[in-house]
Amino acid sequence: MKITRDEVVYTADLARLDLDKKAIDGFADQIGDILEYIDTLNSVDTEGLIPTSHAISLSNAFREDKVKESIGADKALANAPEKEDGNFIVPKIINS
Repeated sequence: MKITRDEVVYTADLARLDLDKKAIDGFADQIGDILEYIDTLNSVDTEGLIPTSHAISLSNAFREDKVKESIGADKALANAPEKEDGNFIVPKIINS
């Protein structure tokens, strides 16, 4: 299965990526190779196999919730480059 240059350009546009012609051709080739490999995997007989989400069985890795003392605002802000009235000051990143 091959992916077209137009499909690469469309996908790059959705991801807001600016690609030059050489990169577009390279990605088309690489994605085409990946899709061809997936086609070979689709030809493997999986009859009778139980679908899994992981190659190995996993158990819950979460720890039990325990109530602990907070470190407090003063300690949390101790290394902040800028702070005001007990809050972190960060650069504005949303333009309106």
